[in-house]
Amino acid sequence: MKKSLIIAAMAALVLASCGNKCKCNCSCAGCECSKDTTANQAQDLDMKVADKQNVDISKFPVDKDGYIVLFDGKTLNGWRGYGMDKAPKSWTVKDGAITLTGSGTGEAHASDGGDLIFAHKFQNFTLELEYKVTKGANSGIFYLAQEVMGKVDGKYEYLPIWQSCSEYQVLDNANHPDAQLGVDGNRQSASLYDMIPAKPQNAKPYGEWNTAKIMVYKGTVIHGQNGQNVVEYHLWTPKWTEMLQASKFKQGGEFPYAFELLNNMGGEKHEGYIGLQDHGDTVQYRNIRIKVMD
Repeated sequence: MKKSLIIAAMAALVLASCGNKCKCNCSCAGCECSKDTTANQAQDLDMKVADKQNVDISKFPVDKDGYIVLFDGKTLNGWRGYGMDKAPKSWTVKDGAITLTGSGTGEAHASDGGDLIFAHKFQNFTLELEYKVTKGANSGIFYLAQEVMGKVDGKYEYLPIWQSCSEYQVLDNANHPDAQLGVDGNRQSASLYDMIPAKPQNAKPYGEWNTAKIMVYKGTVIHGQNGQNVVEYHLWTPKWTEMLQASKFKQGGEFPYAFELLNNMGGEKHEGYIGLQDHGDTVQYRNIRIKVMD
């Protein structure tokens, strides 16, 4: 018997003995154990959510429209660094805006840098703010974020914030190379980063103020930019899982924790932090307010 026929016969025997209901550790096509393996991989991820003290949101003013004012235009009251107890030195208040002074180090962050979060978790809400980028700047607005630590080389360390939450991209589309990457413009301003492009793409040039809106209500998410809704999607659905699998956050990919965290974004209570990204470039945010819709 030819070698190829022998191999084919052996493969047929394995499939026949395995069947579709086996509980083995093989890699049989269509075998139920492939599902078990996926589940085991999720269980093998050793991570925990940090339990830091958060601010009392009732202490913050409410404007005439019923929005809670998250930034008073003068201080970083209520804000702190991701995984930190206070704001990184790279974030300050200038000209009535929360300002990140760029370090030029990209996502690596300077020693005094890091992402900034408002220290209260929100569930159903409408977030509104304004942002302005400098030439070639890259940043982002995070929502439903968690402070998650994963075990790396035997010890726990904070995972990047973007592994646990969605990102509303903030970008100078005309000058930053990310605008030309991804698929169909899904890394341009107001896009769901690396997943859904903002359409129409109506960002203003660097140096001008843009308005941003993020609405999250029982899994429905809408991104708005400069008065137009530009992205809509739905969390915790089969379609959401499919989208993750088609992105850089896919299961079994380069970022093993990201798929599990994003697939159940917001954790058990489906709530999380609002965050501003330190991507090493100078960017400003102001008029930050949120309406809780619980």
